[in-house]
Amino acid sequence: MAVREGTYELGPDDGTLLVRTGRSGLGRRAGHDLTIAATRWTAAVEAREPLGDSSVRVIVEVDGLEVREGTGGVKPLTDQDRAEIRKTLREVLDARRYPEITFTSSAIGADAIEGDLTIMGRVKPVRVRAVLDGGRVRGGVTVPQSRWGIKPYSAFFGALRLADDVEIAFDIALPA
Repeated sequence: MAVREGTYELGPDDGTLLVRTGRSGLGRRAGHDLTIAATRWTAAVEAREPLGDSSVRVIVEVDGLEVREGTGGVKPLTDQDRAEIRKTLREVLDARRYPEITFTSSAIGADAIEGDLTIMGRVKPVRVRAVLDGGRVRGGVTVPQSRWGIKPYSAFFGALRLADDVEIAFDIALPA
């Protein structure tokens, strides 16, 4: 598929940006695997031919992360649980000091985008799977929280822990 050259601003109306978490530890049956949606994000895209001349910058507002789904667990996820998770997420990511998570591309290829992911002021290189598919770009990356100095959430004296690896996935419509 050829790239339609141009400069584009994308956001939540153009697709989804999700974070999926898992559980670990002896108490993992009590917790939930979460799907967290980024409800406030922007992407600045410079689309060029050849594709390698393109660039992407994504900004996600930490305050715009909302729990969409919780699977597993002893009982269903409640609205109160969602509010508590959101509060904890803001604390863990130190949203007051670091209100944004950013990704800035350094190289774009046919099946991946390489670049720097900045979380809590720490910048680390990542390789994001990305595939153009019928006017959409889909992909994702698995990132260990500890790589950015984030201690995975734990409860019940450590018996229930959030797995270190979290999956970031996206499915975005490209401008017609």
